Amino acid sequence: MRRLGDGVEAALHCALVLCWLEPGKVLPGKSLAEMHGLSESYLLKHMRALTEAGLVEALPGPRGGYRLARRPSEITLLDIVEAIDGKDPAFTCKEIRRRGPGKSKDPCAYKTDCFIKRRMLAAEELWRQSLRAQTLSDLAQDGEELIDAESKRTVAAFVREAQR
Repeated sequence: MRRLGDGVEAALHCALVLCWLEPGKVLPGKSLAEMHGLSESYLLKHMRALTEAGLVEALPGPRGGYRLARRPSEITLLDIVEAIDGKDPAFTCKEIRRRGPGKSKDPCAYKTDCFIKRRMLAAEELWRQSLRAQTLSDLAQDGEELIDAESKRTVAAFVREAQR
């Protein structure tokens, strides 16, 4: 499996924070960046990707910011991963079996896909199915159960203060 880009982590955290906004409110990108200790320009690149994927709405202007475009239960972890890292398979078969001493001069010898490729893509599909089965709502529930009360109060106060 390929290594996921750092932007996936940032996007997941930001999407989770947007779950906690009051209805009709937005959170500025600057506030999201501050909350996660990231540069604003870095974070905004990933927020644009989430917006282009239809997961987040970006409201322009001095009172603008970000909010979820759909209910958290309708946004899967795979949606977020693919918005940031793309939909291309992680494994790319370079057909190295056709090189070296084991190569065949007969092009018909390789009529079927490489069996290693088939297994790698099958494993990746299981990974994608797992991410497709988990939503932002699931992350929010994890947060309710696993984040300590003091941290929840701190984050809630930050969001309440920063939202517009």
